[in-house]
Amino acid sequence: MKRIVKPANQVDLTPEELKTEITRVLTGDDPNRPKNISKFSYKERCYKLDPPGLSDHMAVHFVREGCSLHVDSKEYKLQKQEEERKKEADEEDRKAQGKSNNSKNKGGSKSQGVSVGVSMDKSKNQFNFSDRATQTLNNPLKSRYVGTEPPPVTQYGANVSQWQIYDSYVSELVITKMEHAEGGYAAKNIKEKDVDGTYAKSLKIMERLVNQNSQDEMYQDFKYWEDASDEYRQGEGSLLPLWRFAYERTKKKQVTSLCWNPNNSDLFAVGYGSYNFLQQGSGLVCCYSIKNTSFPEYIFPTESGVLSLDFHCQHPSLLAVGCYDGNVAVYDVASSTNKPIYSSTISTGQHNDPVWQVHWQEEEEGKDINFYSISSDGNVLNWSLSKNELKMEPVIQLKLVPSVKSDSEEATITGLASGCCFDFNRKQDHLFLVGTEEGNIYKCSKSYSGQYLQTYSGHHMAVYSVQWNTFHDDIFVSCSADWTVKVSLLYVLALHATEA
Repeated sequence: MKRIVKPANQVDLTPEELKTEITRVLTGDDPNRPKNISKFSYKERCYKLDPPGLSDHMAVHFVREGCSLHVDSKEYKLQKQEEERKKEADEEDRKAQGKSNNSKNKGGSKSQGVSVGVSMDKSKNQFNFSDRATQTLNNPLKSRYVGTEPPPVTQYGANVSQWQIYDSYVSELVITKMEHAEGGYAAKNIKEKDVDGTYAKSLKIMERLVNQNSQDEMYQDFKYWEDASDEYRQGEGSLLPLWRFAYERTKKKQVTSLCWNPNNSDLFAVGYGSYNFLQQGSGLVCCYSIKNTSFPEYIFPTESGVLSLDFHCQHPSLLAVGCYDGNVAVYDVASSTNKPIYSSTISTGQHNDPVWQVHWQEEEEGKDINFYSISSDGNVLNWSLSKNELKMEPVIQLKLVPSVKSDSEEATITGLASGCCFDFNRKQDHLFLVGTEEGNIYKCSKSYSGQYLQTYSGHHMAVYSVQWNTFHDDIFVSCSADWTVKVSLLYVLALHATEA
Protein backbone atom coordinates (compact mmCIF):
# COMPACT_ATOMS: atom_id res chain seq x y z
CA MET A 1 0.00 0.00 0.00
CA LYS A 2 1.36 3.46 -0.96
CA ARG A 3 1.01 6.21 1.63
CA ILE A 4 1.59 9.84 0.72
CA VAL A 5 2.98 11.91 3.57
CA LYS A 6 2.39 15.66 3.25
CA PRO A 7 5.02 17.95 4.84
CA ALA A 8 3.76 20.29 7.54
CA ASN A 9 5.17 23.40 5.82
CA GLN A 10 3.84 22.60 2.33
CA VAL A 11 1.95 25.46 0.67
CA ASP A 12 -1.66 24.76 -0.25
CA LEU A 13 -2.42 25.81 -3.83
CA THR A 14 -5.77 26.09 -5.54
CA PRO A 15 -6.47 24.14 -8.77
CA GLU A 16 -6.16 27.37 -10.78
CA GLU A 17 -2.75 28.05 -9.26
CA LEU A 18 -1.64 24.51 -9.98
CA LYS A 19 -2.55 24.91 -13.66
CA THR A 20 -0.64 28.18 -13.94
CA GLU A 21 2.56 27.82 -15.94
CA ILE A 22 5.60 29.56 -14.54
CA THR A 23 8.09 30.37 -17.26
CA ARG A 24 11.76 30.49 -16.36
CA VAL A 25 14.36 31.77 -18.73
CA LEU A 26 17.78 30.16 -18.52
CA THR A 27 20.69 32.31 -19.58
CA GLY A 28 24.30 31.48 -20.13
CA ASP A 29 25.64 34.36 -18.01
CA ASP A 30 28.06 33.52 -15.24
CA PRO A 31 26.69 35.00 -11.98
CA ASN A 32 30.12 34.94 -10.36
CA ARG A 33 31.75 37.10 -13.03
CA PRO A 34 31.95 40.82 -12.08
CA LYS A 35 30.14 43.26 -14.38
CA ASN A 36 31.88 46.51 -13.42
CA ILE A 37 35.50 45.89 -14.32
CA SER A 38 37.34 49.11 -15.26
CA LYS A 39 40.57 49.06 -17.22
CA PHE A 40 42.96 51.91 -17.99
CA SER A 41 43.01 52.92 -21.65
CA TYR A 42 46.46 54.14 -22.63
CA LYS A 43 45.03 55.54 -25.84
CA GLU A 44 42.42 57.78 -24.22
CA ARG A 45 44.33 58.28 -20.94
CA CYS A 46 41.41 57.38 -18.67
CA TYR A 47 39.68 54.43 -17.00
CA LYS A 48 36.94 52.81 -19.13
CA LEU A 49 34.36 50.20 -18.28
CA ASP A 50 35.24 46.81 -19.77
CA PRO A 51 32.28 45.65 -21.96
CA PRO A 52 31.07 42.12 -21.18
CA GLY A 53 31.74 39.47 -23.81
CA LEU A 54 29.93 36.27 -24.67
CA SER A 55 33.08 34.20 -24.48
CA ASP A 56 33.78 35.40 -20.94
CA HIS A 57 30.72 33.54 -19.59
CA MET A 58 31.69 30.16 -21.09
CA ALA A 59 33.06 27.65 -18.58
CA VAL A 60 34.96 24.62 -19.95
CA HIS A 61 34.86 21.63 -17.60
CA PHE A 62 36.71 19.02 -19.66
CA VAL A 63 38.87 19.17 -22.80
CA ARG A 64 40.62 16.24 -24.47
CA GLU A 65 42.10 16.29 -27.92
CA GLY A 66 41.61 13.07 -29.96
CA CYS A 67 42.04 11.61 -33.44
CA SER A 68 38.56 10.14 -34.00
CA LEU A 69 36.28 10.48 -37.03
CA HIS A 70 32.59 9.69 -37.21
CA VAL A 71 31.73 6.86 -39.59
CA ASP A 72 29.05 8.92 -41.36
CA SER A 73 31.37 11.81 -42.19
CA LYS A 74 32.73 12.43 -45.68
CA GLU A 75 36.32 12.44 -44.45
CA TYR A 76 35.90 8.94 -42.98
CA LYS A 77 34.48 7.57 -46.29
CA LEU A 78 37.44 8.89 -48.24
CA GLN A 79 39.82 7.47 -45.66
CA LYS A 80 37.99 4.07 -45.81
CA GLN A 81 38.29 3.93 -49.59
CA GLU A 82 42.01 4.63 -49.39
CA GLU A 83 42.47 1.89 -46.78
CA GLU A 84 40.55 -0.67 -48.91
CA ARG A 85 42.62 0.24 -51.99
CA LYS A 86 45.83 -0.31 -50.03
CA LYS A 87 44.47 -3.59 -48.62
CA GLU A 88 43.64 -4.93 -52.11
CA ALA A 89 47.10 -3.94 -53.32
CA ASP A 90 48.67 -5.75 -50.35
CA GLU A 91 46.61 -8.92 -51.03
CA GLU A 92 47.64 -8.97 -54.67
CA ASP A 93 51.28 -8.68 -53.60
CA ARG A 94 50.84 -11.53 -51.12
CA LYS A 95 49.15 -13.77 -53.74
CA ALA A 96 51.91 -13.10 -56.22
CA GLN A 97 54.52 -13.84 -53.58
CA GLY A 98 52.68 -17.06 -52.57
CA LYS A 99 52.56 -18.37 -56.16
CA SER A 100 56.26 -17.81 -56.52
CA ASN A 101 56.95 -19.68 -53.28
CA ASN A 102 54.68 -22.65 -54.35
CA SER A 103 56.47 -22.98 -57.64
CA LYS A 104 59.83 -23.18 -55.84
CA ASN A 105 58.71 -25.52 -53.03
CA LYS A 106 55.86 -27.76 -54.18
CA GLY A 107 56.02 -29.92 -51.07
CA GLY A 108 55.20 -27.04 -48.75
CA SER A 109 52.07 -26.73 -46.63
CA LYS A 110 49.02 -25.26 -48.31
CA SER A 111 47.81 -23.69 -45.15
CA GLN A 112 50.83 -21.41 -45.11
CA GLY A 113 49.63 -19.48 -48.16
CA VAL A 114 46.13 -19.23 -46.81
CA SER A 115 47.24 -17.80 -43.50
CA VAL A 116 49.24 -15.04 -45.22
CA GLY A 117 46.21 -13.71 -47.09
CA VAL A 118 43.96 -13.47 -44.05
CA SER A 119 43.40 -9.89 -42.75
CA MET A 120 42.04 -9.25 -39.31
CA ASP A 121 39.39 -6.47 -39.32
CA LYS A 122 38.97 -4.43 -36.21
CA SER A 123 35.61 -4.59 -34.50
CA LYS A 124 33.43 -1.46 -34.50
CA ASN A 125 33.11 0.44 -31.26
CA GLN A 126 29.77 1.39 -29.78
CA PHE A 127 30.19 5.13 -30.58
CA ASN A 128 30.82 4.61 -34.35
CA PHE A 129 34.17 6.43 -34.34
CA SER A 130 37.39 5.54 -36.11
CA ASP A 131 41.01 6.67 -35.70
CA ARG A 132 42.19 9.49 -37.96
CA ALA A 133 44.91 8.57 -40.41
CA THR A 134 48.02 10.77 -40.25
CA GLN A 135 51.30 11.02 -42.08
CA THR A 136 53.05 13.27 -39.55
CA LEU A 137 56.56 12.19 -38.70
CA ASN A 138 58.04 12.98 -35.33
CA ASN A 139 61.21 14.98 -35.61
CA PRO A 140 64.20 13.39 -33.94
CA LEU A 141 65.14 14.94 -30.62
CA LYS A 142 68.24 17.06 -30.58
CA SER A 143 70.18 18.36 -27.63
CA ARG A 144 71.90 21.73 -27.83
CA TYR A 145 74.19 23.15 -25.21
CA VAL A 146 75.73 26.58 -24.84
CA GLY A 147 78.75 27.02 -22.65
CA THR A 148 79.82 30.37 -21.20
CA GLU A 149 82.61 31.40 -18.95
CA PRO A 150 81.40 32.11 -15.42
CA PRO A 151 81.70 35.76 -14.30
CA PRO A 152 84.42 36.55 -11.81
CA VAL A 153 83.28 36.43 -8.19
CA THR A 154 84.92 38.21 -5.28
CA GLN A 155 84.14 38.01 -1.60
CA TYR A 156 83.37 41.35 0.08
CA GLY A 157 82.30 42.14 3.60
CA ALA A 158 81.84 45.38 5.56
CA ASN A 159 79.99 46.87 8.52
CA VAL A 160 77.28 49.45 7.66
CA SER A 161 76.23 52.01 10.25
CA GLN A 162 74.25 55.23 10.28
CA TRP A 163 77.38 57.38 10.26
CA GLN A 164 78.91 55.58 7.30
CA ILE A 165 75.70 56.13 5.30
CA TYR A 166 75.77 59.82 6.20
CA ASP A 167 79.45 60.14 5.22
CA SER A 168 78.76 58.51 1.85
CA TYR A 169 76.05 61.08 1.12
CA VAL A 170 78.41 63.89 2.11
CA SER A 171 81.24 62.62 -0.09
CA GLU A 172 78.92 62.18 -3.07
CA LEU A 173 77.60 65.70 -2.63
CA VAL A 174 81.11 67.13 -2.44
CA ILE A 175 82.11 65.41 -5.69
CA THR A 176 78.94 66.64 -7.43
CA LYS A 177 79.47 70.23 -6.30
CA MET A 178 83.07 70.21 -7.46
CA GLU A 179 82.19 68.82 -10.90
CA HIS A 180 79.47 71.41 -11.59
CA ALA A 181 81.23 74.38 -10.02
CA GLU A 182 82.99 77.15 -11.96
CA GLY A 183 86.25 78.85 -11.16
CA GLY A 184 87.83 76.19 -8.94
CA TYR A 185 85.11 75.57 -6.41
CA ALA A 186 86.61 74.03 -3.26
CA ALA A 187 85.10 71.43 -0.99
CA LYS A 188 85.47 73.71 2.01
CA ASN A 189 82.77 76.05 0.66
CA ILE A 190 80.10 73.36 0.81
CA LYS A 191 77.67 74.12 3.60
CA GLU A 192 76.29 71.58 5.95
CA LYS A 193 72.71 72.69 5.25
CA ASP A 194 73.08 71.57 1.61
CA VAL A 195 73.95 68.09 2.83
CA ASP A 196 71.04 68.08 5.24
CA GLY A 197 68.71 69.30 2.47
CA THR A 198 69.65 66.45 0.14
CA TYR A 199 69.28 63.93 2.94
CA ALA A 200 65.93 65.43 4.01
CA LYS A 201 64.61 65.28 0.43
CA SER A 202 65.37 61.57 0.23
CA LEU A 203 63.68 60.95 3.56
CA LYS A 204 60.62 62.93 2.44
CA ILE A 205 60.24 60.79 -0.67
CA MET A 206 60.48 57.58 1.35
CA GLU A 207 57.96 58.93 3.88
CA ARG A 208 55.47 59.68 1.10
CA LEU A 209 55.83 56.18 -0.32
CA VAL A 210 55.25 54.56 3.07
CA ASN A 211 52.17 56.70 3.81
CA GLN A 212 50.59 56.13 0.40
CA ASN A 213 51.05 52.37 0.71
CA SER A 214 49.64 52.24 4.23
CA GLN A 215 46.65 54.46 3.31
CA ASP A 216 45.93 52.96 -0.10
CA GLU A 217 42.20 52.47 0.65
CA MET A 218 41.77 56.16 1.55
CA TYR A 219 43.52 57.28 -1.64
CA GLN A 220 41.27 55.00 -3.68
CA ASP A 221 38.19 56.52 -1.99
CA PHE A 222 39.57 60.01 -2.59
CA LYS A 223 39.79 59.37 -6.36
CA TYR A 224 36.88 57.07 -7.18
CA TRP A 225 34.42 57.00 -4.25
CA GLU A 226 30.81 57.74 -5.13
CA ASP A 227 27.84 57.24 -2.86
CA ALA A 228 24.99 55.59 -4.80
CA SER A 229 22.47 56.76 -2.21
CA ASP A 230 23.04 60.41 -3.24
CA GLU A 231 20.53 59.89 -6.06
CA TYR A 232 17.77 59.49 -3.50
CA ARG A 233 18.75 62.52 -1.41
CA GLN A 234 16.99 65.62 -2.70
CA GLY A 235 19.47 68.48 -2.65
CA GLU A 236 21.73 66.80 -0.10
CA GLY A 237 24.85 64.73 -0.43
CA SER A 238 27.13 62.83 1.90
CA LEU A 239 30.56 63.54 3.34
CA LEU A 240 33.31 60.95 3.61
CA PRO A 241 36.06 61.98 6.09
CA LEU A 242 39.43 60.71 4.90
CA TRP A 243 42.33 62.36 6.70
CA ARG A 244 42.89 64.43 9.81
CA PHE A 245 45.84 66.82 9.59
CA ALA A 246 47.44 67.56 12.95
CA TYR A 247 50.71 68.86 14.35
CA GLU A 248 51.99 68.76 17.93
CA ARG A 249 52.64 72.50 18.19
CA THR A 250 49.06 73.36 17.15
CA LYS A 251 47.19 71.50 19.91
CA LYS A 252 46.26 74.63 21.90
CA LYS A 253 45.68 76.84 18.86
CA GLN A 254 42.64 77.46 16.68
CA VAL A 255 42.41 77.23 12.89
CA THR A 256 41.74 80.80 11.71
CA SER A 257 42.32 80.62 7.94
CA LEU A 258 42.91 78.19 5.08
CA CYS A 259 44.06 78.66 1.49
CA TRP A 260 44.72 76.23 -1.39
CA ASN A 261 47.73 76.64 -3.62
CA PRO A 262 46.65 77.69 -7.15
CA ASN A 263 49.38 75.67 -8.89
CA ASN A 264 49.67 72.53 -6.74
CA SER A 265 46.17 71.15 -6.17
CA ASP A 266 47.36 68.86 -3.35
CA LEU A 267 48.99 71.64 -1.26
CA PHE A 268 47.15 73.97 1.13
CA ALA A 269 48.18 76.35 3.90
CA VAL A 270 46.53 76.56 7.34
CA GLY A 271 46.87 79.52 9.71
CA TYR A 272 46.78 78.97 13.48
CA GLY A 273 45.97 81.62 16.04
CA SER A 274 43.37 82.37 18.72
CA TYR A 275 39.98 84.09 18.76
CA ASN A 276 40.29 84.66 22.51
CA PHE A 277 41.47 88.27 22.34
CA LEU A 278 42.42 88.34 26.04
CA GLN A 279 44.84 85.42 25.73
CA GLN A 280 46.97 85.83 22.64
CA GLY A 281 50.21 84.03 21.89
CA SER A 282 52.39 83.09 18.99
CA GLY A 283 50.99 81.85 15.70
CA LEU A 284 51.88 79.22 13.14
CA VAL A 285 51.49 78.59 9.42
CA CYS A 286 51.56 74.95 8.28
CA CYS A 287 51.51 73.82 4.67
CA TYR A 288 50.03 70.32 4.33
CA SER A 289 50.03 68.04 1.31
CA ILE A 290 47.62 65.22 0.49
CA LYS A 291 50.64 63.20 -0.67
CA ASN A 292 51.90 63.09 2.92
CA THR A 293 49.19 63.39 5.55
CA SER A 294 51.31 62.57 8.59
CA PHE A 295 53.43 65.72 8.83
CA PRO A 296 53.38 69.29 7.41
CA GLU A 297 55.50 69.98 4.34
CA TYR A 298 56.47 73.48 5.53
CA ILE A 299 56.23 75.18 8.94
CA PHE A 300 56.47 78.96 9.45
CA PRO A 301 56.27 80.29 13.04
CA THR A 302 54.99 83.83 13.70
CA GLU A 303 55.28 86.09 16.75
CA SER A 304 51.52 86.78 16.78
CA GLY A 305 48.46 84.73 15.90
CA VAL A 306 47.66 84.28 12.20
CA LEU A 307 44.24 85.46 10.99
CA SER A 308 44.47 85.49 7.17
CA LEU A 309 46.36 83.78 4.33
CA ASP A 310 46.55 84.04 0.56
CA PHE A 311 48.70 82.43 -2.17
CA HIS A 312 49.76 84.45 -5.21
CA CYS A 313 47.99 83.19 -8.37
CA GLN A 314 50.98 83.86 -10.69
CA HIS A 315 53.76 83.13 -8.20
CA PRO A 316 52.40 80.16 -6.21
CA SER A 317 55.40 80.04 -3.88
CA LEU A 318 54.58 83.46 -2.36
CA LEU A 319 52.30 83.34 0.69
CA ALA A 320 50.92 86.53 2.28
CA VAL A 321 50.08 86.36 6.00
CA GLY A 322 48.07 88.76 8.17
CA CYS A 323 48.55 88.63 11.96
CA TYR A 324 46.65 89.68 15.06
CA ASP A 325 49.13 92.43 16.03
CA GLY A 326 48.61 94.26 12.71
CA ASN A 327 51.73 93.05 10.95
CA VAL A 328 51.77 91.48 7.48
CA ALA A 329 54.47 89.20 6.12
CA VAL A 330 55.36 87.40 2.90
CA TYR A 331 56.88 83.90 2.98
CA ASP A 332 58.55 81.99 0.17
CA VAL A 333 57.44 78.37 0.41
CA ALA A 334 60.15 77.25 -2.02
CA SER A 335 63.00 78.65 0.11
CA SER A 336 64.88 76.59 2.66
CA THR A 337 64.39 79.08 5.50
CA ASN A 338 61.24 79.49 7.62
CA LYS A 339 61.66 83.26 8.05
CA PRO A 340 59.64 85.80 6.02
CA ILE A 341 61.30 87.40 3.02
CA TYR A 342 59.26 90.59 3.61
CA SER A 343 57.71 91.86 6.83
CA SER A 344 56.07 95.11 7.91
CA THR A 345 57.72 97.22 10.61
CA ILE A 346 56.97 100.40 12.49
CA SER A 347 59.18 102.40 10.12
CA THR A 348 57.49 101.08 6.94
CA GLY A 349 54.00 101.25 8.50
CA GLN A 350 51.55 98.65 9.76
CA HIS A 351 47.99 98.18 10.95
CA ASN A 352 47.02 98.98 14.52
CA ASP A 353 44.44 96.21 14.84
CA PRO A 354 44.11 92.59 13.63
CA VAL A 355 44.44 92.01 9.88
CA TRP A 356 41.30 90.09 8.87
CA GLN A 357 42.07 89.53 5.20
CA VAL A 358 44.94 89.76 2.70
CA HIS A 359 44.55 89.48 -1.06
CA TRP A 360 47.12 89.43 -3.88
CA GLN A 361 46.61 91.60 -6.91
CA GLU A 362 47.48 90.36 -10.41
CA GLU A 363 50.96 91.37 -11.50
CA GLU A 364 51.17 94.26 -13.95
CA GLU A 365 54.03 95.01 -16.32
CA GLY A 366 56.47 97.58 -15.01
CA LYS A 367 55.08 97.44 -11.45
CA ASP A 368 56.11 95.62 -8.31
CA ILE A 369 54.18 92.66 -6.95
CA ASN A 370 51.57 93.95 -4.50
CA PHE A 371 48.76 92.78 -2.23
CA TYR A 372 46.02 94.42 -0.17
CA SER A 373 45.05 94.07 3.48
CA ILE A 374 42.13 95.17 5.63
CA SER A 375 42.04 95.59 9.40
CA SER A 376 39.76 96.57 12.26
CA ASP A 377 41.50 99.98 12.41
CA GLY A 378 39.43 101.03 9.37
CA ASN A 379 42.25 101.12 6.82
CA VAL A 380 42.71 99.31 3.51
CA LEU A 381 46.42 99.28 2.63
CA ASN A 382 48.39 98.34 -0.47
CA TRP A 383 51.74 96.59 0.09
CA SER A 384 54.41 96.53 -2.66
CA LEU A 385 57.33 94.11 -2.70
CA SER A 386 60.37 96.22 -3.60
CA LYS A 387 63.94 94.95 -3.72
CA ASN A 388 64.87 95.87 -0.14
CA GLU A 389 61.68 96.39 1.87
CA LEU A 390 57.91 96.13 1.98
CA LYS A 391 56.37 99.47 1.00
CA MET A 392 52.95 100.54 2.27
CA GLU A 393 50.44 102.86 0.58
CA PRO A 394 46.97 103.67 2.02
CA VAL A 395 44.07 102.98 -0.31
CA ILE A 396 41.03 104.17 1.67
CA GLN A 397 39.92 104.91 5.22
CA LEU A 398 36.57 103.37 6.11
CA LYS A 399 34.63 106.29 7.55
CA LEU A 400 31.75 105.40 9.82
CA VAL A 401 28.42 106.45 8.30
CA PRO A 402 25.42 106.27 10.71
CA SER A 403 22.38 104.45 9.38
CA VAL A 404 19.96 107.10 10.76
CA LYS A 405 20.17 110.75 9.74
CA SER A 406 18.39 113.76 11.21
CA ASP A 407 15.89 115.76 9.18
CA SER A 408 17.52 119.10 9.71
CA GLU A 409 21.12 118.29 8.92
CA GLU A 410 23.27 115.40 7.87
CA ALA A 411 24.78 113.22 10.53
CA THR A 412 28.43 113.90 11.25
CA ILE A 413 31.13 111.28 10.92
CA THR A 414 32.03 109.95 14.34
CA GLY A 415 35.03 107.74 13.51
CA LEU A 416 36.31 104.90 11.36
CA ALA A 417 34.44 101.69 10.56
CA SER A 418 36.04 98.38 11.45
CA GLY A 419 36.83 96.50 8.26
CA CYS A 420 36.35 92.71 8.20
CA CYS A 421 36.54 91.59 4.56
CA PHE A 422 36.86 92.85 1.00
CA ASP A 423 36.78 91.54 -2.56
CA PHE A 424 37.82 93.00 -5.93
CA ASN A 425 35.73 93.01 -9.08
CA ARG A 426 36.66 90.34 -11.61
CA LYS A 427 36.29 92.60 -14.68
CA GLN A 428 36.99 96.07 -13.25
CA ASP A 429 39.90 95.61 -10.86
CA HIS A 430 39.72 99.20 -9.57
CA LEU A 431 36.36 98.47 -7.89
CA PHE A 432 36.12 96.55 -4.63
CA LEU A 433 33.59 95.83 -1.87
CA VAL A 434 34.28 96.19 1.85
CA GLY A 435 32.35 94.53 4.71
CA THR A 436 32.41 96.07 8.19
CA GLU A 437 31.57 95.09 11.76
CA GLU A 438 28.59 97.46 11.73
CA GLY A 439 26.87 95.34 9.05
CA ASN A 440 27.30 97.82 6.18
CA ILE A 441 28.87 96.98 2.83
CA TYR A 442 30.65 99.75 0.91
CA LYS A 443 31.44 99.92 -2.77
CA CYS A 444 34.82 101.63 -3.18
CA SER A 445 37.29 102.55 -5.89
CA LYS A 446 41.08 102.91 -5.90
CA SER A 447 40.70 106.29 -7.60
CA TYR A 448 38.51 107.79 -4.83
CA SER A 449 40.08 107.35 -1.43
CA GLY A 450 37.95 109.92 0.36
CA GLN A 451 34.40 108.69 -0.24
CA TYR A 452 32.26 105.64 -1.00
CA LEU A 453 30.65 105.01 -4.35
CA GLN A 454 27.66 103.31 -2.75
CA THR A 455 26.53 101.98 0.64
CA TYR A 456 24.47 98.81 1.24
CA SER A 457 22.71 98.23 4.55
CA GLY A 458 21.61 94.62 4.39
CA HIS A 459 22.89 93.13 7.66
CA HIS A 460 22.49 93.99 11.34
CA MET A 461 25.77 92.46 12.57
CA ALA A 462 29.35 92.12 11.35
CA VAL A 463 29.88 91.03 7.74
CA TYR A 464 32.59 88.35 7.74
CA SER A 465 32.62 87.49 4.03
CA VAL A 466 31.72 89.30 0.81
CA GLN A 467 32.40 87.97 -2.69
CA TRP A 468 31.75 89.29 -6.15
CA ASN A 469 30.09 87.05 -8.72
CA THR A 470 32.55 85.61 -11.21
CA PHE A 471 30.30 85.93 -14.28
CA HIS A 472 28.06 88.91 -13.36
CA ASP A 473 29.91 91.95 -12.02
CA ASP A 474 26.66 93.50 -10.75
CA ILE A 475 25.89 90.74 -8.20
CA PHE A 476 27.67 89.92 -4.94
CA VAL A 477 27.05 87.57 -2.03
CA SER A 478 27.58 88.44 1.65
CA CYS A 479 27.28 86.51 4.90
CA SER A 480 27.08 87.95 8.38
CA ALA A 481 27.14 87.01 12.04
CA ASP A 482 23.33 87.43 12.10
CA TRP A 483 23.08 83.93 10.50
CA THR A 484 21.98 85.27 7.09
CA VAL A 485 23.36 84.93 3.57
CA LYS A 486 22.22 87.64 1.14
CA VAL A 487 22.50 88.28 -2.58
CA SER A 488 22.60 91.94 -3.65
CA LEU A 489 22.35 93.84 -6.96
CA LEU A 490 24.65 96.79 -7.56
CA TYR A 491 22.65 98.74 -10.14
CA VAL A 492 19.67 99.30 -7.79
CA LEU A 493 20.03 102.68 -6.10
CA ALA A 494 17.83 102.14 -3.06
CA LEU A 495 18.99 98.61 -2.44
CA HIS A 496 17.24 96.17 -0.12
CA ALA A 497 19.21 92.93 0.08
CA THR A 498 17.14 89.81 -0.45
CA GLU A 499 17.76 86.66 1.54
CA ALA A 500 19.01 83.68 -0.45
